[in-house]
Amino acid sequence: MATEILMPALSPTMEEGTLAKWLVKEGDTVSSGDLLAEIETDKATMEFEAVDEGIVGKILVAEGTEGVKVNSPIAVLLEEGEDASAIDSASSDGSSHAAPAEPSGKTEPQKGYGREEGGAEFETKVPAPAPASKGERIFATPVARRIAKDKGLDLSQIKGSGPRGRIVKADVEKAQPSQVKPETAKTAAEAPKPAATEGQKPPMAAGMAAETVMKMYEGREFEEVKLDGMRKTIAARLTEAKQTIPHFYLRREIRLDALLKFRSQLNKQLEGRGVKLSVNDFIIKAGALALQQVPDANAVWAGDRVLKLKPSDVAVAVAIEGGLFTPVLKDAHQKSLSALSAEMKDLATRARERKLAPHEYQGGSFAISNLGMFGIDNFDAVINPPHGSILAVGAGVKKPVIGSDGEITAATVMSVTLSVDHRVIDGALGADFLKALAENLESPMMMLA
Repeated sequence: MATEILMPALSPTMEEGTLAKWLVKEGDTVSSGDLLAEIETDKATMEFEAVDEGIVGKILVAEGTEGVKVNSPIAVLLEEGEDASAIDSASSDGSSHAAPAEPSGKTEPQKGYGREEGGAEFETKVPAPAPASKGERIFATPVARRIAKDKGLDLSQIKGSGPRGRIVKADVEKAQPSQVKPETAKTAAEAPKPAATEGQKPPMAAGMAAETVMKMYEGREFEEVKLDGMRKTIAARLTEAKQTIPHFYLRREIRLDALLKFRSQLNKQLEGRGVKLSVNDFIIKAGALALQQVPDANAVWAGDRVLKLKPSDVAVAVAIEGGLFTPVLKDAHQKSLSALSAEMKDLATRARERKLAPHEYQGGSFAISNLGMFGIDNFDAVINPPHGSILAVGAGVKKPVIGSDGEITAATVMSVTLSVDHRVIDGALGADFLKALAENLESPMMMLA
């Protein structure tokens, strides 16, 4: 029986992607684990592996096609001995698939695998399908379908135990007699409509409609820039963040003279090891230690509750062409400054090449966005959900300051702004966290203790 290959979900948040390149052609024989195609998600390019064996009978989606929905058919796989007539059968009944559609009910997660462009595998969570109700697609192997047909079994009443919840031969052979006739189901008209759940992605069309805006600029010269997957995701998530997160802002200035002197001394000692510490490396370390010193601030918003994290997983914004990544430095409080520097350089390099795996840019409770190197004195950053806070870092500039003895001296001062989710962190708690971070930076030797 012909089997449809569906557009895979290569990350937990993927809803659609671009079929960048086919690695097989019609007529090729493939086995489980063979690479089929390269898929562009909103953040990276991944390689998609076959889960079944057979012959590529027909490619349904041409390479370069954008906006291909997850679980939509992209190709048809034939069993040995089948001819092209089986393709029409698979396309018309839509009953056999090489990958499952996303279920509507709550089920236990199963492991799924993707492969980033560089070859490293990563693990994602894929929902395990529940038994299908009338009108829904059913995922079963060809052998299981034939046995079910011979026995008169209703596949919609059988729960699959195969990869990603597919119904396999063993499931059909041990099916109970009660599963011969389908249970009475409500019609689509009678069935209750699903309610909107918290955390759903907000609609892209926020503000004026495109047609309205373009009409305003008729007769004026302009270039229309098409949004790629990354830009669409950034637009949706930041709209969600500003509309749903109650931001408040805490600002303070931090003196950097001691840090700059200490950094210069360390870099001289590290010259032979090829390590050069940046001010940002110290800010990452200071933030990670502050999360341990004020543990209640090491938290995220989880829909209807707060999750307090034990490790300090710090996200750092990295600007790339067309958008940005926020790779996460896990257990940053336990790592040396040189280790953090090397890891950050590696993550930033692969971010700019769009070769980060999802687990490398998801997670964390706190983020850092540093625009000081661009000459920005201060700014307010938007929280990246589900983080509880984000630190906006400005440039260090020479300013006159009054010392404890009343004398006016010149000092290098850096302005920082902590954007805080008020559902997670209250004002006093946020102030304690920012104070701890500032003290770490103003007494940098303490960070090595």
